[in-house]
Amino acid sequence: MAPFIAQVSVRWTDQDVFQHVNHAVTVTLLEEARIQLVFDAAGAEGVAGFAAGLLVTGLSVDYKRQISYRSRRLRVAMMVDEMRAAAFRIRYAMHDGPDEADAVAVTAETRLATFDLAAQRPRRLTAQEREFLGRWAA
Repeated sequence: MAPFIAQVSVRWTDQDVFQHVNHAVTVTLLEEARIQLVFDAAGAEGVAGFAAGLLVTGLSVDYKRQISYRSRRLRVAMMVDEMRAAAFRIRYAMHDGPDEADAVAVTAETRLATFDLAAQRPRRLTAQEREFLGRWAA
């Protein structure tokens, strides 16, 4: 299956003293990409449950090369795997430019749990959510 592709922007202030994007900003850029998938794209298709409660339960980031401000636009390819009753994982490949041919600078994964905020407990993925996420299954 094809990955979900998001484009995220690097700002001048995202650089650190070494003139590359630092760890905290990288995690924020991954979050911005994830929002495009689970909130924007899902919401546009009527899959609103993620916006009602979704928690990050784990995060892993591996750096392959530096990202500089000169990159400006980054391509983030996302695949979904390990769908469970109330959780799933997103795997990322962040390229140091906007195109597939640009080198992968970061690989990462985020484990997420669907959550009922009112009840303060995990909730099961709905059939509609599973079908939506399944389009980007690894």
